[in-house]
Amino acid sequence: MSADDTDLTQGPVWRALARLSGPMVIGILAVLSVGLADAYFLGKLGGAPLAAVGFIYPITAAITSLSIGLSAGANATVSQTLGSDDTDRDPTRIGLHTVGLGLIMSLFIAGALYLTYPYLFAALGAQDDVQTEIAAFMPYWCLSFPPLVITMQINALIRAHGSSVAPAVLMSAEAVLNIILTPLFVFTFDMGTAGAALGTFVARMVICAVAIAYAGRQNILIWCENVTQDLMWSTKELFRVGGPAAFSNAINPAGMAAVTAAVATVGTDAVGGFGAATRVQQIALVPMLALSSGIGPVVGQNWGAGQKDRAAKGLQAALAFCIAYGVLVGLILFVFAQPFASWLTSGGGAADYAVTYMKIVGWSLFGYGFVVVINAAMNARSKAGWSMTLSLGRIFALYLPLAWLGVGILDFTGITLAAVTANVAAAAVGLVFAWKVGLFRADHLRATFV
Repeated sequence: MSADDTDLTQGPVWRALARLSGPMVIGILAVLSVGLADAYFLGKLGGAPLAAVGFIYPITAAITSLSIGLSAGANATVSQTLGSDDTDRDPTRIGLHTVGLGLIMSLFIAGALYLTYPYLFAALGAQDDVQTEIAAFMPYWCLSFPPLVITMQINALIRAHGSSVAPAVLMSAEAVLNIILTPLFVFTFDMGTAGAALGTFVARMVICAVAIAYAGRQNILIWCENVTQDLMWSTKELFRVGGPAAFSNAINPAGMAAVTAAVATVGTDAVGGFGAATRVQQIALVPMLALSSGIGPVVGQNWGAGQKDRAAKGLQAALAFCIAYGVLVGLILFVFAQPFASWLTSGGGAADYAVTYMKIVGWSLFGYGFVVVINAAMNARSKAGWSMTLSLGRIFALYLPLAWLGVGILDFTGITLAAVTANVAAAAVGLVFAWKVGLFRADHLRATFV
């Protein structure tokens, strides 16, 4: 990477956003494909392995959220250091600290999960046959967690230095390798459910090694003198952002589980339709999720360099994209809701519920984009407490209570209207939060793309 590539404080801000976010679309899509592939392959083995995935996914998603939050802390700390004139703190040393702390945290969490998962899944209601499949899966998954965290930390460091191509390539390569290995271990070596987890472990180990080698060649992660210097400062800064960010990332899976309970009061078809529609929604949100990974380094470097107006312009350019893309998504889901539902359901009532959800909620997805982009910008601004409050408010003050109220009054339609209200209202609150922390300036809107 050249200096021109890594310096995000010069040139059109929208160009920096596009360069950072574009490759991440492919990377995020690749990561999402792994979960779909695991469900597909294990579904071939029967009901118990597929049910095991249903129990395992929310737990592993919540735990993975911890590493996502920690990587947000690494991104904010390193990008602000790169943008500032503070020569006393070495970004390379801080990078070593973040990777080392990530390794220690991941080993502790993986060990705790390995010791407690039988009791955890029993408490969640997994039957004996499903518990057997879970017991085959979890040991390998626990082993795969430390290399996952290390790779995510390195990806965050690379993005903080102004590049998203390498992280996207690493994410995509891991997904492709995982998808190739999973059927090999599951079917060819006849390992069943354990084979899916072993495929994940091997893929993560290989890509972790590649990530370390790449970061070393780019002088992003290399050993330096006095490596423990500023360790306490790095730890404080990392967890000041990473702690609330990790909690914020775990809020959405927990909230969606509670909303699904409200959907279940309508009937089995409603749950199936809701699940199908939210899978389509997850794919539709990918460009805005990628944008949230790009806005962090832009805000972090410019804020660290004292260019607060430019940081605000970066966020406003990202929000403008969310509006334009949100309108397009709303139109596509409204027009093509029926074929999407037909592909993902067996038809009948489930398809009807999926169509209803997509046609109504699709128009509000720009609001969810606002939330994830503003949260990422506030994390980069070291205001993770604000982003945590915004995420908590969207789920527990808006979506969840309105879903239970709406389902009692308007049946399934009430849940879709609750989602719309939560997305739009949270977007409005997010704008207020962004203004409060200096990242939204109405007087600079005309100059956003300059």
